[in-house]
Amino acid sequence: MKTRTKMASIFFTSCLLIILLLGTAVYYSFDKYSHVDFDKRVQTRAIIASKYYLEKDTNKSEAYKMIREQFFEKLHKEKEMVMQLESNKSFDFYASKYHLPEELLIQINVKGKATLRDGDVVYSGLKYSQGDKTSIVVVSAENYFTAHHLAYLRNVLLIAIGLGTLLTLYVSIYFSTHIFDPVKKITDKVRQISTDNIHLRLEEPTNNHEIGELASTFNQLLDRLETAFEIQKNFISNASHELGTPLTVIIGEADLALRKERSSEVYQEAIQNILAQAERLDHITKSLLFLAQSGYQGDKPTREIVRTDQLLWDVKETFDKLSPKNHIIVDLNEVPEDPKRLKIMGNRQLLLVAFSNIIGNACKYSHYKPVTISIKATDSEVIMVIKDQGIGIPEEEISQIFNPFFRASNTQLFEGYGIGLPLSKNVIKMHNGQIKVDSQVGVGTTFTIRFPHILAKKTISV
Repeated sequence: MKTRTKMASIFFTSCLLIILLLGTAVYYSFDKYSHVDFDKRVQTRAIIASKYYLEKDTNKSEAYKMIREQFFEKLHKEKEMVMQLESNKSFDFYASKYHLPEELLIQINVKGKATLRDGDVVYSGLKYSQGDKTSIVVVSAENYFTAHHLAYLRNVLLIAIGLGTLLTLYVSIYFSTHIFDPVKKITDKVRQISTDNIHLRLEEPTNNHEIGELASTFNQLLDRLETAFEIQKNFISNASHELGTPLTVIIGEADLALRKERSSEVYQEAIQNILAQAERLDHITKSLLFLAQSGYQGDKPTREIVRTDQLLWDVKETFDKLSPKNHIIVDLNEVPEDPKRLKIMGNRQLLLVAFSNIIGNACKYSHYKPVTISIKATDSEVIMVIKDQGIGIPEEEISQIFNPFFRASNTQLFEGYGIGLPLSKNVIKMHNGQIKVDSQVGVGTTFTIRFPHILAKKTISV
């Protein structure tokens, strides 16, 4: 069942039930009220009749007569019966004589007054005592008006329910059809979008917040997909180029060496070139494999408590040994007194690789100018800032430096494959960390890295 059909059915059924419940409640309330009202009318006439027939004061009797004639409408089949009780006659006698229910007379005699309903006929009477004489006055009338009004009300309600049902059915179908028109337009538009025209976007209506939000969400998704496709295209193109270059050299050197007899020195030079290119190819493939593994968290690496300051010192020591020209400065001015604020849960080897890539880039693109590393901590995070005085990154390219194989436009004079920073970002992300880049061409680049430390109030799942 389609959603619009389901919605129309639910709306129609709900409205129909409400209409039926309201109609039933109105009918039941009116029925109950009309019978109570008619009973009171008959009771009032019984009281007036007793005053009129049995009151000794003639003036009062005439007054009651005038009231009855001027203000009381005669009820349908209204009858007035006045009977003086005699000790030698039973209630069955009076009941038979006046065609009254014997139960009514007994209740009047016991309680002083009583009202009894027999079908549509209502009996109401009271006992009136004058000295040693006792009389019973009974007024009866057929509840014709109530029955007639109820029948009329029932017909009106049935017609109203019928018309309400048709109107509700129309409204249900109309709204269930038109309320999904914007969604249908979005669906039709999305169906037209493919990898060939992924640049297309949905219209975002301003007068419908929910639909506008849905269209905006789709557009944001399409933006991410388009970016992912572009990254994939660039990745394939760059990977093909990076892998193809050493392979071309290897094939060329081998082919050239095998064409004819050559001296041992030529063979040795060719083999050295092949070895260099093979090592380059090996480095690229291993880096790609490491990058892929760092982005997949199916089997999470072993975690332990790691001191971030010690990691940075280890990286500095390694670079100082490999290239004494590097000028790495560790700023300890903001290091917290509590060493626990410097500890995080993580994999030491992966973190060493991440920091080595970032610090290595800072040294490489700085032409051996000072690279400053500072460490500080808050109540929940340990923060590391790596600042260089290198060539910087063009502002429009900062958002792309974490894409595999991407290299800034001003790095042609420096060796590299564009894999280190994406790998570092993946490792930092695996450790629930964040990395931020600020850069200015010709001034330098600053990397700010944040990790939740082990004293953080909120438990971080790693």
